[in-house]
Amino acid sequence: MSDNIRACVPPDRNPHPPAFRVPTGAIDTHVHVFESRYPMTANRGYNPPDSTLDDLKHLHATLGIDRVVFTQPSVYATDNSAILDGMNALNAETPDRARAVIATGLEITDEQIDDLDRAGVRGVRLNTDNKGGMPLEMDQIPELCERISPFGWHIEFLFPGKDIIDLLPIFASVTVPMSIGHFAYQPAVDGVSAPGFQALLELMRQGNTWMKISGANRVSETDLPPYDDVAPMAHALIDAAPDRIMWGTDWPHPNKFVVNPNDGDLLDGFGEWVTDDTMRHKIMVETPAVFYRF
Repeated sequence: MSDNIRACVPPDRNPHPPAFRVPTGAIDTHVHVFESRYPMTANRGYNPPDSTLDDLKHLHATLGIDRVVFTQPSVYATDNSAILDGMNALNAETPDRARAVIATGLEITDEQIDDLDRAGVRGVRLNTDNKGGMPLEMDQIPELCERISPFGWHIEFLFPGKDIIDLLPIFASVTVPMSIGHFAYQPAVDGVSAPGFQALLELMRQGNTWMKISGANRVSETDLPPYDDVAPMAHALIDAAPDRIMWGTDWPHPNKFVVNPNDGDLLDGFGEWVTDDTMRHKIMVETPAVFYRF
C-alpha cells in the first residue's frame, strides 16, 4: 500500500451489548468489509485495516443484529468483490440475511443488473466525499436512473455536508428512490436551524429520500460518546419523515484517523434518541426490510 495514503484506525474490536433490547429482525443498513486479499484502487483516500466477515458476524452477534446491508467502500472503486462475497456467504448460511449496494458505471449490462438483483443487490452508491467513490459524472445520473429503475434499485449518496444546497438540483432530477447516509454529514454543532440541515429536512419531506441515521461520530462535535448534540437532528429527521428513516452502524468506521467508538455505545446513542419501541421497530426492521426488499 502506498506510503502517502493515510492509514485509518481500526474499529473497537471488543463491542459491548447495547443497553436496550434490539428488536428481532433488526437490519444494519450500512457496513463495509476490508480484507487484504481484495486489491484496492490506487486512487483512494485511505488505507483501511482488515475488518473481515468474521469480525462483522461477531459484531452483529454481540449487538443482536439479524440482517445487514453491505455498502461499497470507495477504496475498492467499482470492484465490488468484497461486499458481494460477503453478501453471498451470509445468504448461503441464512437465506435473505444480507443485501448490498454496489458502485458501478454505465458499462454494466441489463443482464448483469438482473443477476445482481437476484443475488440481493438493491442500489448504486455515488460517493463524492471519498477519492475513488464516484464511478460516473453527475450529468450521467439521469441515464443511470433509467438503467436501474426497471429493477427497483435506488441511488445512495454520500457527499460533503457543505455541498447539500448545491446538490439539490441533482437530487430533484433523480427518478428512482434515493438514500443518504450519516445525517448527510450535517455538523451537529451548527444545529437544526442551519441552512444545510433545513435543506435536508425539506428534501426528506418531499418524499423520495430515505435517511440513515448512522455515523453519529462523524457529525458530532466529539468522536466519542455521548452524542447528545446529534439527538436534535435525529428527532427532526424522524418528525419530517418517520416512514423513511433507517439505522446503521457504519462499521468498521473507515476514513477515521484518531479514534473510533465502541459500536455498543453508538447503538446506545440510537436507543437514547428513539425510546419508543414501535418507532425503534419501524426504523430498525420495517422500513429497511421494505426498502432493501428483504
